[in-house]
Amino acid sequence: MKAAAEAQRRLLDLQASDTAIAQLDHRRNTLPETTRARELQAERGRAAEHVIAAETVVSDLEGEQAKAESDLVPVRERLARNEQRVNDGSVGDPKALQGLIEEIAHLRKRIGDLEDAQLEAMERLEEAREVAGRAVDAKTGIETTMRDLLKVREGKLTEIAAERGRRELERDAIAAAVPADLLALYTRIAEKSGGVGAAMLRQGRCGGCQLEATSADMNRYRAADEDEVLRCEECNRILVRTNESGL
Repeated sequence: MKAAAEAQRRLLDLQASDTAIAQLDHRRNTLPETTRARELQAERGRAAEHVIAAETVVSDLEGEQAKAESDLVPVRERLARNEQRVNDGSVGDPKALQGLIEEIAHLRKRIGDLEDAQLEAMERLEEAREVAGRAVDAKTGIETTMRDLLKVREGKLTEIAAERGRRELERDAIAAAVPADLLALYTRIAEKSGGVGAAMLRQGRCGGCQLEATSADMNRYRAADEDEVLRCEECNRILVRTNESGL
């Protein structure tokens, strides 16, 4: 292929733009904030599970406490009725009175047991509420961190997008000055060679694969016409000659 030397040198500018765009894409795809956001999302999921589990325990204990309170009501009412009957002397039969007194003692013990159970339930409920509160605080803390992190990430993505847009405009202007056949060749090679379609021949070394040309290759490069498009024998990329080529 033939192309003016100036057109070939423009490929180096085009390659610089493409490399810069690729670097921006890599930066965008590997932002540490993105990785951390994924980690925080997983942490938030676990924290949410902890909140649900803790609140379930609270709900169960609230039910247990409510049952303990409801169980006390009829026992206390029965005790009050029995004590009233004893105190007002309405029970004349000694045997019946003795049975009533024994039942009062039993009811008092029953009330004591229920009140102990109620107190234990209240203590456990208080502890469970504290645990649930800490779980909610932990989840809230993670969400706050995520919001701050995503704000930083959004700022960086906006900055990268702006720079990429500028680089694309720059690239389009450079590409417009490259002959269509040379641009097509460059594009095909870049697609097959990790995004690098053209490289400078610097002091006998290919800037693409970094391998040094043989003496025979250097002699061939020296003998080539200025408008001949050279290719690296090792990586097949377009070799662009400059004053630094060592020819």
